[in-house]
Amino acid sequence: MDFDLTREHKMIRDMCRDFSQEVIAPRAEEIERTGEYPYDIINHMARLGMMGIPIPEEYGGCGGDWVGMHLCIEEISRADATFGALLDVTTSVVAQELHAFGTEEQKRKWLVPIARGEKIGAFGLTEPDAGSDAGSIRTTATLNGQDWVIRGRKQFVTNIGLNNANVILIAALTKKAIQRGRISTFIVPKDSPGFILGKRYEKIGWHGSATHEVIFDDCRVPEDNLLGDPSKGFSQHLTVLQTGRISIAAIAVGVAQACLDHSLRYSKERIQFGKPIASYQTIQFKLADMSVAVDLARTQYLKAAWLKDQGRKHAFEATSAKLFASEMVERVASDAVQIHGGYGYMMEYPVSRYYTGAKVLQIVEGTSEVMRIILARELGLPS
Repeated sequence: MDFDLTREHKMIRDMCRDFSQEVIAPRAEEIERTGEYPYDIINHMARLGMMGIPIPEEYGGCGGDWVGMHLCIEEISRADATFGALLDVTTSVVAQELHAFGTEEQKRKWLVPIARGEKIGAFGLTEPDAGSDAGSIRTTATLNGQDWVIRGRKQFVTNIGLNNANVILIAALTKKAIQRGRISTFIVPKDSPGFILGKRYEKIGWHGSATHEVIFDDCRVPEDNLLGDPSKGFSQHLTVLQTGRISIAAIAVGVAQACLDHSLRYSKERIQFGKPIASYQTIQFKLADMSVAVDLARTQYLKAAWLKDQGRKHAFEATSAKLFASEMVERVASDAVQIHGGYGYMMEYPVSRYYTGAKVLQIVEGTSEVMRIILARELGLPS
């Protein structure tokens, strides 16, 4: 077994780490406070090729792999998790689904600009009455002449509110019966007739991430905007969501590593009772536990990404990585705030932002409860 990163992986990691600390970190607090979308940083990420790391060069990507992609997501998230989330949705979900299931024409038209970072993708599955039970969606698509007419709404859609977001992949029913086997996937351009960008959600954290409702009011898209097999839209989504769960794990590790970094630094500088608080065993034990948790979570997400790159089954590893890392980061962020004391609750200290944003990682790309259900099935337990 070889746990060393390749030369290429180290180059990606180091490049993304430098960018994260030099470009994103100095502006992270301002972005969270104002909620303004940082288009200049997103464009800079695009120029560095971050959106297309695992996509073949012929489709605008870098021809790399998913280990490299997730090392990038981790490092970017160390400064601000919202940028990691942008990469998760754009690359791990949207670009991958277009590459895996799209026609050659669809790839040329939609995948290439996304892989180049010229455009940003969004993904719409969740609805007001269909969260964890994604098979209960109600959005419909009816073929009318040479167009699909889409009716319904999606919520909690990441990225779609960005000015440079141009397309959303959605799941919709093509028959009356609500059965998973009848869910199809559609490519819906943002400028389609009947496409309505709904309200921007006011979240407790991740204010720099564009999260909106989307309404389809007799939205019309061409017939050839159907993506993949019309009877396997749900399974297509599940395939890419496995990768999305690895991405969430990588985001969680990035945030947790940042919590550890700041806590180590602060504990050595903060003097109480005549000496640094790092010299007290209670603080040392917290830091030791944080370090172990981060390392274990990183090892698991890298294993899942490596298995994917090898074309091997990785459902268990991706799910367990997401479950462990997302629950780990909440504990680590809480400990980081505790180590900082009263300062940890102040917005000027990054750990307060990490703590506020950590919880959502147990919800997106599948809740912790759903992750445990999936793992139970992987173990062959009865449903």
